Formats: sequence, structure tokens, C-alpha cells
Amino acid sequence: MSKILIIAEHLDGKLNSSTARCVSAASAIKPEAIDILVLAADAAGVAAEAAKIDGVSKVLTLDRAENAHALAAVFAPQIVAVAGSGYSHVFAPSTTFGKDLMPRVAALLGVAQVSDIMTVESAHTFQRPIYAGNAIITVEAPADSTVIATIRTASWPAAANGLATAPIEAASADVSLPSHTRFIDLAQGKSDRPDLQGASKVVSGGRALGSSENFEIIYKLADKLGAAVGASRAAVDAGYVPSDLQVGQTGKIISPELYFAIGISGAIQHLTGIKDAGTIVAINKDAEAPIFEVADFGLVGDLFKIVPELEAAL
Repeated sequence: MSKILIIAEHLDGKLNSSTARCVSAASAIKPEAIDILVLAADAAGVAAEAAKIDGVSKVLTLDRAENAHALAAVFAPQIVAVAGSGYSHVFAPSTTFGKDLMPRVAALLGVAQVSDIMTVESAHTFQRPIYAGNAIITVEAPADSTVIATIRTASWPAAANGLATAPIEAASADVSLPSHTRFIDLAQGKSDRPDLQGASKVVSGGRALGSSENFEIIYKLADKLGAAVGASRAAVDAGYVPSDLQVGQTGKIISPELYFAIGISGAIQHLTGIKDAGTIVAINKDAEAPIFEVADFGLVGDLFKIVPELEAAL
């Protein structure tokens, strides 16, 4: 039987919702157990959150001062040590955190990583996207080695909190940690808006906005909707917004219930990032823009007239 270990993603003492999405993917395998591993300087708060997720068998903690910051070089040998205690699979979200961490874990174990799992066919057979999401391939991992994988979180719903609370246990990882990588500083933007990757509503703007000043109408509409703000790569490259707002193949892959694409033509790289969105609304003055091929609702016209009118109506 399969026994799955999920690496918890967290920041500032809060569990990221991507962890619950990994639990949903793990549940599709119908394993004997699903355990979550929390690495932190003080894992108690995050572990308590993880223990409430439905389907979790137990939560393991690794409390070490070196784990105060999520450094892949420091986490990886500890994960390998814990995974050696009978786990057939080790999962992490396909976020910046997971993409940085899991290749190191796979390398230390001497196995190939499976990336961006979007569908589970069996314990060792999965589907994942290639060619910017234009094709889906089926991959099979060797049954005689540990499966190291990242989960495409946009393809999986977050597992709900259950009625029961899973037990929390301290794990043991007696390994020497590398000293060549060390934490210096974390620079991150602060915003009262919802997190882009976890938001249920997202308003994105493209190059048609013309400037960072004009992008203000995107922020105003997003605030009226209580939505997160995103952008196309063209808008990011033009300097209108910071890169952490980029949606698409080389940005964030998201799955909101409602997505506004304003002044975005709909290049395939952008569409890759929103293919799992619920309802897509497009506003563009070019009636032939590719975005209208995937939009549920489309409005052809000048965004500088339409968006303020929409905001006023709301």
C-alpha cells in the first residue's frame, strides 16, 4: 500500500492553502496513510492547522533553528531522512517553494521527479501538462523507488477541514545540514488584497493599459470586487506592475472562480495560467483577440470607458 508524505508550505506561521490541495491529490491515490511534514523553528501553530485537514493521518514536525526560513538546501536532507521511514511518495505543491525544494530531494534519493501532477491514474501513473498546456502526457514512475512529485495546485481543490484532528508527532532527522547556503533577507510586497494564487476572484490587466499609472483602474475594480490583482507578462515586462503579479506559463498558475482579463490579448502562455479558472470575463477592443475564444463572457470596446462604468455599476 502507498504511504504519502506531504511537505507543508507555510509563511509567517500560516499554512498555505496549497498544502490542502496536495492532500486532495494524495487522496486520489487512496493510500494507506497521508502524513504532513512541517519544518520550522517552531512548528506548533502550522502543525495545528495542518492537523485539521480532512484525510490527514498525522502531522510530523521538525523543529530546528535552521528551519526558521524555507531554504531548499537545508530542508532537503531532513525530508530525505524522514521519507526513509517507509514512505512510498513525497509530494509538495508546484509553487516557487516546491519547484525549488523537490528537485533537491529527488537528486538526493537518486530518482527522477514527476512535475505538475494534474490527474492521478494510479499510484505510479499520472498526467501532467507539456508544451505550455497544449498537450497532456501520461507518465509512469518506477514502482520500486520513491515517487517524488510536485502537484499542480490549480488542478486540485483544497481539501476541507474535517471534524477530527490528526495527531501531531515530533519527527527525527539526525542529519548534518549544509552551511554553504544561508538566509540573508526576505524582500516581499505587502498588500491587503487576497493572495493571487489562492484568490477566488482575480482581475488582470495587460499591455493595453499603457502605463503603471493607468493600471490604477485595475486596482480599483479589484478592490470593488474583493479580488486579487494579476497581469500578463507583457504588462510586467513593460514595468507596469511587479513580476509577482504575472499570470501564465512563466508566472503563476491560478484557478479562481472568476477571472477578469482586461486589455489582455490571450497569448497561449497566458492562457496556460488560467485554464482551470471557473468563469472568464474578457474586455478588449480587438474583437479577434484570442482571449475571446476561451472567455465565457466577452465585451469588445475601450477598456478605459468600460472598466470605470463597470466599477460604477458595481
